[in-house]
Amino acid sequence: MEGVRSLNREIQLIKRPKTVPTHEHLSIIEAESLQPQEGELLVELLYVSVDPYMRGRMNDAKSYVAPFQLNEAISGGVVAQVIESKAEQFTTGDIVTGSLPWREKAITSADSVRKVDPTLGSITTSLGILGMPGLTAYFGLIDIGKPKEGETLVVSGAAGAVGSTVVQLGKLFGCRVVGIAGSDEKTNYITNELGADAAINYKTENVAKALQSACPSGVDIYFDNVGGEIADSVYPLLNKFARITQCGAIASYNVPNDQGPRIQMHLIKSSATIKGFVVGDYQERFKEGFEHLSAWLKDGKLTYEETIHEGFENIPDAFFGLFKGNNTGKQLVKIADPQ
Repeated sequence: MEGVRSLNREIQLIKRPKTVPTHEHLSIIEAESLQPQEGELLVELLYVSVDPYMRGRMNDAKSYVAPFQLNEAISGGVVAQVIESKAEQFTTGDIVTGSLPWREKAITSADSVRKVDPTLGSITTSLGILGMPGLTAYFGLIDIGKPKEGETLVVSGAAGAVGSTVVQLGKLFGCRVVGIAGSDEKTNYITNELGADAAINYKTENVAKALQSACPSGVDIYFDNVGGEIADSVYPLLNKFARITQCGAIASYNVPNDQGPRIQMHLIKSSATIKGFVVGDYQERFKEGFEHLSAWLKDGKLTYEETIHEGFENIPDAFFGLFKGNNTGKQLVKIADPQ
């Protein structure tokens, strides 16, 4: 293993964005390296996950998770390699995953990470289809959406890490699946690679009209990763006892005081159920979700796509790209190769 530098870079939040985050809100600084104490690990980042929920943590507001603090490192899902271990359950060279600071080399407690099983696939899957996005898709669709054969499932953000998994799970459960995304390349991916029955490019099509054509029997399940005007177009098509999984609202993350049509009458007329959630709500059932997802992946029933940038200094641009729809599948940044 390479020697440990006395200093290493980290990315801090230095200003809270009011709309779209830019480089003025983040700073890359040199931070002093620390030595692990008993029960701790010194790890080197290999891959960093950038995710839309991080935008919410940049606001100083009450939410399901504490906001990032100014002039402190941003944190999120990573894959890392153990450089030095002071914990008996880990050895030098182990590949681990967990939520850690955006710092090239970081200290973590052994209880805060888990080993990655490389026999299940690429180590990056622990940040994607076998990690938070995959589990989000699994519980959001299975537990809230309750899919039944022959029902119509609409998925917004269908080419993203969560949405692309939902599309495939919907087909596994026998649903007619309609995906919504922002380019012809993505809609082709949704139908040709993921197996959706139809896909809509919201940037070039009238979504309301396209949905009427793609959903002739109405909508039984809406897995919403986007919110905004796309969601407004889905509600009039809800069938009796429809279920809405409210997973994300990226259309509103950078729009203060976002307003839209009222949805209550649509919910009353359809006797629909809408439930917002975060994947942490299902922490006690993570093992169940992981076992199903890994089995389906191994059997070739699930596939995944990754958009990978390279270089620690490019983490901010990869994050900003989420709000421009630059990624297909999971957005990652490669920092280093395993030693």
